[in-house]
Amino acid sequence: MSKSGYYYWLKNKDIIKNEDEILLIANIFFRSKQKAGFRTIKMILEKEFGIIMNHKKIIKIMQKYDLRTKVRRKNNFREKMNIAMSDKICPNLVKADFKNKKPNTCYCTDITYLNYSNNHRAYLSAFKDIATGEIVAYEVSRNLKLDFVLESIKYLSENNTENLIIHSDQGIHYRSKMYQELLKNSNIQQSMSRKGHCTDNAPIESFFGHLKDEIDFKRCTSFDQIKALIDNYIYYYNNVRCQWNKNKMTPVEYKKFLLAG
Repeated sequence: MSKSGYYYWLKNKDIIKNEDEILLIANIFFRSKQKAGFRTIKMILEKEFGIIMNHKKIIKIMQKYDLRTKVRRKNNFREKMNIAMSDKICPNLVKADFKNKKPNTCYCTDITYLNYSNNHRAYLSAFKDIATGEIVAYEVSRNLKLDFVLESIKYLSENNTENLIIHSDQGIHYRSKMYQELLKNSNIQQSMSRKGHCTDNAPIESFFGHLKDEIDFKRCTSFDQIKALIDNYIYYYNNVRCQWNKNKMTPVEYKKFLLAG
């Protein structure tokens, strides 16, 4: 409360009607560190004190006694980042057409997380060939720094990436300047899903779903353990686990089958 508001209240306290209600509102306001607006105060009055008060009355009291709510400041960094990244959205070249029959022409990618041992978290970035179902590259990280996504691209760029498309969502990693320049320098075309359409990236989402269903990652007690578990599963997924819609072959077998044809 401002000094002027306090002294006004002190001077006129004897003629104030419904003093108890006013003090209660002031108590709720300062208890919230001056962040509670009239809506919050109205809900607290009803829930904690059983008092139903018209919101206009609460506003009038707050204005009269200068109970000004502290407004949360804008996050200027986030706003600038959104503006800076707004021109980094790439066209959707895939358009949910996952019937590609030629290996190494289109990979879809995303990042997922796996919680383990007392709220620790590991992050997995993976690239899946939509023709064969093979996980062609992946990285596991303790954090979400850009580096672990770039490492996978560097690995892919060592192979033939001519006419390759990499499809992702509109996440900040994929909109970053470093990521996009690395793709460009590797002659890789970039494609992005529509915002809010997870089905546009269904193949990699399907893989993450199988991974989380088929490994007991919550029993891991260290990052090294969960990384080893992921390594073993991806080898199993690529080389052992047959897929019904891939002629009942493993992804690696199906890749050989397609290339032989």
